[in-house]
Amino acid sequence: MAIDASILVLNGPNLNMLGVREPQIYGSTTIDELEAACHERAERLGLTVDFRQSNHEGELVSWIQQARTENDGIVINAGAYTHTSVAIMDALILSELPVVEVHLSNIFKREPIRHHSHISPVATGMICGFGPHGYLLALDAVATIIGRD
Repeated sequence: MAIDASILVLNGPNLNMLGVREPQIYGSTTIDELEAACHERAERLGLTVDFRQSNHEGELVSWIQQARTENDGIVINAGAYTHTSVAIMDALILSELPVVEVHLSNIFKREPIRHHSHISPVATGMICGFGPHGYLLALDAVATIIGRD
């Protein structure tokens, strides 16, 4: 399914601490290992990946706005901003790109505050609860979505 497309993979706050932060919930994979796995999967799919992480909401919004003209799709794990950020939601709408929301843990098996997502209503789809493998599933999904266009 080589489709020659560019995917922005965005990671929100505290995801830079993967491998250290609550490994019983988020696993032992580091963000660098996750990025390497995404690049490997993307190469097999004929995609390029722009993998980024920020603890700052405004920076994430700026990257999403930039993606509108530079990328073909977005995979996003907005971390805690998933549950709070109307600004990220609005930027995703503005991007007019296919969006796959991803979470390492199953947000619906966690605290009630994590059950609501501002991203899900504007995303093409959501993958949660599969740990780092969820990112690979998200890349597969966005490749399929883009390949249909």
